[in-house]
Amino acid sequence: FCTFSFMFLVALSFAYFAKALSGSYMKSTITQLERRFDIPSYLIGVIDGSFEIGNLLVIAFVSYFGAKLHRPKIIAVGCVLMSIGTFIIALPHFIIRRYEYKTSVPSVDNSTLNPSPCYVSSPTNLSQKEVQAKGCEGDSNLSMWIYVLLGNILRGIGETPVQPLGISYIDDFATEENAALYVGCVQTISVVGPVFGYLLGSLCAKIYVDIGFVKMETITITPADARWVGAWWLGYLIAGVITLLSAIPFWFLPRSLPVSGPQSPEKCTADRLCSAVTIRDITSLTLSDNVFFNSNCYPSTDFIPTLRTLLGHPVYLIYLCVTIIQLNSLIGMVTYKPKYIEQHFRQSASKANFLMGVINIPAVALGMFSGGLLMKRLKLNIMGAAKFAFGTSLIGYILSLFFFAMSCENAKIAGVTLTDTVSYDKHLLSTTCNSNCMCSVSDWDPVCGANGITYVSPCFAGCTSSAGSGKNTVFSNCSCVGVAGNLTATTGQCPHKDDCDRMFPYFLALSVITSFIISLGGTPGYMFLIRCIKPQLKSLALGFHALATRTLAGIPAPIYFGAIIDTTCLKWGQKRCGGIGACRIYNTTAYRIAYLGLTLSLRTLSFIMCIPGFVLLSRQLKEEERNAIHEALTNGGTELEALRKEEFAISNSTDSNTDRETRL
Repeated sequence: FCTFSFMFLVALSFAYFAKALSGSYMKSTITQLERRFDIPSYLIGVIDGSFEIGNLLVIAFVSYFGAKLHRPKIIAVGCVLMSIGTFIIALPHFIIRRYEYKTSVPSVDNSTLNPSPCYVSSPTNLSQKEVQAKGCEGDSNLSMWIYVLLGNILRGIGETPVQPLGISYIDDFATEENAALYVGCVQTISVVGPVFGYLLGSLCAKIYVDIGFVKMETITITPADARWVGAWWLGYLIAGVITLLSAIPFWFLPRSLPVSGPQSPEKCTADRLCSAVTIRDITSLTLSDNVFFNSNCYPSTDFIPTLRTLLGHPVYLIYLCVTIIQLNSLIGMVTYKPKYIEQHFRQSASKANFLMGVINIPAVALGMFSGGLLMKRLKLNIMGAAKFAFGTSLIGYILSLFFFAMSCENAKIAGVTLTDTVSYDKHLLSTTCNSNCMCSVSDWDPVCGANGITYVSPCFAGCTSSAGSGKNTVFSNCSCVGVAGNLTATTGQCPHKDDCDRMFPYFLALSVITSFIISLGGTPGYMFLIRCIKPQLKSLALGFHALATRTLAGIPAPIYFGAIIDTTCLKWGQKRCGGIGACRIYNTTAYRIAYLGLTLSLRTLSFIMCIPGFVLLSRQLKEEERNAIHEALTNGGTELEALRKEEFAISNSTDSNTDRETRL
């Protein structure tokens, strides 16, 4: 028994680690997938939300039939499906052509041929046949990001049985005292998964996408370039192997284990299951905490009336709405936070992912643990838990307002940001200094002039010659640079990071503090959900809460956050065969206002909804107190009347015995 139980705990912990790692790695590859498949942010949101769609497709089936089958083997099948889905996500890398990007920089192989960037004739007058000769007609009509979408849906399907069946299996063989400890151990180990997921994303973002297939000397861009794509596929292969390994132990576990302690036959397993499960792991933000619905607790004939009673509970309904809105804000913010660090503070994708894994995730985990510890020390009741959760969220909200002040100026780009209006206007790109050049407005091949200004391409800088090759190319005779004695430009954007480098440490410090403070209210908020309703409704309340938050927050939030971010794009990339691709540069000011404004607007709405919630909760507690006093008085009166009757009976019996003795 001890061997199998320990083996199951280790296996389940490893499975939790694997699913959290792959989920957080998906978050870390957002910008890489955008650039590789030339898609906007809202489509990345669709891909990210597809995981929840996969969960919803099978959650009812798994919840109902899972407990009646061999649970360890069902979990093993789920892990295998997760692994297959992860491999499918990486599949497009091996079936599409190598990554190509437009550049005027000559490669090392062609270092002897340095054509003039300033074209004397239009570079866009290629015939359609010449374009097709470059491989367009050989491309599949099916967009490759579809495979990523389908793989993520399969990941969601495979992950569905891991949490509910794993926790219910623990609940069956463990005593009530040990069950919470075992579940706590599993959840604690799963927190490590997102840390390694973001660190893996940081490592892979440094490696060029086609590493091993191209000569790295021929690559003319760096990880700081907007066209750089890291080896996103490599992390998915690693995560897939880890997930596949996590399935192996479950095949050797028995269908059930002997009970390790006395169990009450009347105990509803789902009630204890739900009370044992801690708040969903917001560090992975996959919203995959499926709650197990036990048919023994709620007969099918009573489901609709019970659900109607639950949704008629005003405090629960308001809490449900508040958490849905809060999770919309949280999921949207965390999903695009690495991208925000990249675009706004001009950091590489590798550094952004590293900071998320090393700083933010541990702060969230520490906050959740500290919140539970404080709740125990302070011995908070239901109103105290509600006020504590509201207070921490409000403090985090107030601190988040300071993010608006932590701004970086837009990069100095000729004809784009160095104008009266920040926009990408082809009429503003062409000036007298490059009027003799036939430049393509669709190109994005930035160079940094000696005057500290970035130009969209060497052609728009008016450069007529170049020397060197690869990343060391230097363009000369650039008529638009306008620096006396130095009319040169180098590859890539100008850094312009002085203001950002000064502000970025403050942003990180405030981000860690707000993450910790907001996470403090996680556990008290979850306990409020358990305590605000009647015990017999607890399982259904938690299950419906998980279902509602996945449907109304996990799926839509990444999509509309991505769509709002897309509106701040200044320059869209062009696909090789035509059409809009991924965004090359954003309006930094508009990006900050849109991203932070949407996040804080949702939180503001949730705070407004908390006001009637506190009023209704106060009334509910007063009514429960009155009912308790009335019941105590009623029970006390009944007991007093019973005592009086007993005394009267004893008195009558005594009198009768006295009369009998007198007669005798």
